[in-house]
Amino acid sequence: MPDLISDGKTRVAWMTSCANINAPTVAELNAGLDLTKRITPDGLKIDPSTADVDTSSLASTFDTKTVGRVGFDNELTIKRGDNGTDDAPYSTLKYGVAGYLAVRRGVNYSTAWATGQKVEIYPSTCGEPQNSSPAANEVMKFVSPQKVTDSPATAATVA
Repeated sequence: MPDLISDGKTRVAWMTSCANINAPTVAELNAGLDLTKRITPDGLKIDPSTADVDTSSLASTFDTKTVGRVGFDNELTIKRGDNGTDDAPYSTLKYGVAGYLAVRRGVNYSTAWATGQKVEIYPSTCGEPQNSSPAANEVMKFVSPQKVTDSPATAATVA
């Protein structure tokens, strides 16, 4: 069985509004700022965590657990641009800016947003942008920490 290669099969946008995160519209996604071409190849970090809840009792001889709260530690590593259009992520993803991070996986980047596609929507507020240290033979970059402010829709369907 062939593997699904991720190269060129992810699309990421920053939306300022989304009426229903479980069913974002094509219009809302198209109105968002497409970040995909500015994010470094390893720069999309969406790390979920699940807390443990101890279900052991005084009578237990074995530690038992169940799932607890879920959280996300999200951040984007983005290349700076040398003009206003290419540097739009840097001027947009500022401290305290709220919006919605939209991620589509497994579909060619060049494929337009379309009804029925699966997407992830993360209601988020941007943390302080972190300028990366200059280095030889590298592009200028910054990291945008994303604070997930409400339960995300990790299996939303485009309406």
